[in-house]
Amino acid sequence: MNGTPLANGPTETPLTPPAPRPAPATLTTLPQILAALSALESDEAALSHELAALLADEAPVTRALARLQALTPRVDELHADAGRLAHKVGATARTAARVGGRVRALDEEMHRVREASDRVGQVMELKAALAALQAAIDAQDWESATRHCARAMALPPGVVRGAFAETAVPTSESPLPPAQALDEARTHLLGVFRRQFAEATRARDAVATTRFFKLFPAIGWEAEGLEAYASFVVDLVKVRPPASVQTSSPLYYITALTAVFESIAMIVDQHQPVVEDYYGAGRMASVITRLLQECDRICKGLIEGWEEDRAMKRKLADVANASFSSVTSSPTVTRRPTQGGLPEDEVNPRDIDKVISEVAGMAGRWNLFRRFLLDRLKSDSEDEGEPNGTPVPRHESLSRPASPDSKKPTPIVSEELSAVESSACNKLFEELLNTYYTPLEVWYTRSAIDKAHRLATPDATASPVTTTTPDDAFYIFKVVLSRLLSTGSPRVVERTAASLRNAIESDYAGTIRRKMDDVYRNAGVGRGEKVERESRSAFIILLNDLDVSASHMERLVKDLAAAPVIPQSFLAEEIAAAQTSISSFSNLVPKFRSILRVGIEQLFNQLLRPKLRTLLADVYKDVSYVLDDDAYAAAEYQDVVRKRFIKAWEGLVDGYKDTFTEGNYRLFFGLALDVLIRPWEKLVVGLKYNELGAVRFDRDLRSIAAYLSSQTAFGDVRDKFVRLQQIATLINLDQDEDVDEFYNGSGITWKLSEQEARSIAGLRL
Repeated sequence: MNGTPLANGPTETPLTPPAPRPAPATLTTLPQILAALSALESDEAALSHELAALLADEAPVTRALARLQALTPRVDELHADAGRLAHKVGATARTAARVGGRVRALDEEMHRVREASDRVGQVMELKAALAALQAAIDAQDWESATRHCARAMALPPGVVRGAFAETAVPTSESPLPPAQALDEARTHLLGVFRRQFAEATRARDAVATTRFFKLFPAIGWEAEGLEAYASFVVDLVKVRPPASVQTSSPLYYITALTAVFESIAMIVDQHQPVVEDYYGAGRMASVITRLLQECDRICKGLIEGWEEDRAMKRKLADVANASFSSVTSSPTVTRRPTQGGLPEDEVNPRDIDKVISEVAGMAGRWNLFRRFLLDRLKSDSEDEGEPNGTPVPRHESLSRPASPDSKKPTPIVSEELSAVESSACNKLFEELLNTYYTPLEVWYTRSAIDKAHRLATPDATASPVTTTTPDDAFYIFKVVLSRLLSTGSPRVVERTAASLRNAIESDYAGTIRRKMDDVYRNAGVGRGEKVERESRSAFIILLNDLDVSASHMERLVKDLAAAPVIPQSFLAEEIAAAQTSISSFSNLVPKFRSILRVGIEQLFNQLLRPKLRTLLADVYKDVSYVLDDDAYAAAEYQDVVRKRFIKAWEGLVDGYKDTFTEGNYRLFFGLALDVLIRPWEKLVVGLKYNELGAVRFDRDLRSIAAYLSSQTAFGDVRDKFVRLQQIATLINLDQDEDVDEFYNGSGITWKLSEQEARSIAGLRL
């Protein structure tokens, strides 16, 4: 108890493992032998010490053994009790196993009895259903026959085709096996329903039609019922060409196609609820497919009649052989001579415009009808209401019985949507647009561009002056692109838009560029002042046309991309493609502006750049910025630099501001300043300044910048004077102010380098 821990057992002293000893055979010298002997003695002493420690701990070991021996009687008693309990439990388990086996055997026998009873009941139900079915057929009670047939079909196929049913069900009146009898009864009922349905549809008896239509799916003839119904509704499709309208009328074929599409749409709208009521959601797809086949037949006939009446093949040939005076040397838009050498009549763009409108109108009606069908079919697919994908008819009492394939989901979605996309009508109208619309629309656009260029006259009422070409051409462009969108075909829109962009770029912008090139080429070498002025005016008007054209194109693309015709003519997933095709016309704007910039630079280099070379020398002639008080007062009074600059500038740019558009004048004005600024900087750093002269220079510079800013509506003039203004700032520094410190600590965004700042500050005397 003196702080010594109590041990429950003997304290074990860890044995130190002996160090590895060399083999005796390796000991060859006396020191090695003595060292090995010393190591053995050390190991002996360690072992003796450890044995002594173990002997000292004998008392705790003895006590632990005594306690274990005291527990021996209790362990023996527990062993005996466990043996007796195991004997009792084993006997009970063996008894339970015998009883459980007998119970399981009894349950199996009862299960078999129930199965036999159920099978007997089902066979009796089958026999009763077949007997009642035959009786109802004999009595021509078709509703009862349908119910009894559905009862028989609802039984498991193993029961109907089982050996027991084949033995118990046949009678002397009906000796056939039940499966065969049921199939014959179903086939007989199918024939009856078809005949009765056909008679009811011919008589236009709506009650009888509905009566027999709803009986088909109850006995498993769903597809046959839909086929019969499809044949019935196909007869309801009517082609109603407009009365008192000749085929030569532009509205004849559009109205006829509209009548066909409206007739089918009305049928779908009125009959879809009936089909879904008795057959389940989504079952209208097969009927629509049959209606589309009839639509294909009717539309093909109408399109063939239209092609013949409008002589479309001849028009295509005429268009292919036509030429334009804006791109060729031909004086008119004519067709080539025939083989006989006699020229034919000119191609009339109005006739082409009419047939293009007809094609776009017919295609637009089809795509509107296509959208209607796809929306209906998609809504059907979304409404199909069960997790396994199998539609459930609303009349459960007449529902189709289970069949071996009933667990498989019907792949309606892909089939019903592809029925419209793969229809002959869809391909027919795509081909119609590709064959006639695209080439004729491109030709019509080119002819309109050609006419706009040929009839172009300066619009004296416009300020600034432009020709009539941009307004005339872009009016046609808007009509053409709106008509293109009305076709409702994204593929045709993309293809035609690419051809139209090429036509506008080559025929419209290219012709303006050629006219600009011809202005000075055709003026002659020895032209006088009047000819020079007229050439300049004509060139500027063409530049204005390009600027107005770029603005018109930007506005046209913006308006059409947001126009309601796109969501009205295209499916939701097609809208983005249509908008992209229209937005692609904005790529023409940089091309217009590129031609415009080249033209303005050409005009500037030819007319203004040579005159600007002497402007600064004339302005700063005899001007000194080393001034005393009297000279400063005189310079302030005379204001020579500002007055000279204004006079020289107005003499150079006189007339340009009123003749250029704002955008063109801004570009022209910027070119002039760009040419002036760099020589101006070189001029002012070659002068010397005292304190008053630096102040005068700053005032002159600010007054000229203010004047130039007042001459324009845009605010980038002062940006071009930033370096000159910073030069004036450095020249006006106090003599005792450090240039480097001011440069780095002023917070000014410098356009001058630090070296330039030091050089400029050194101009002060």
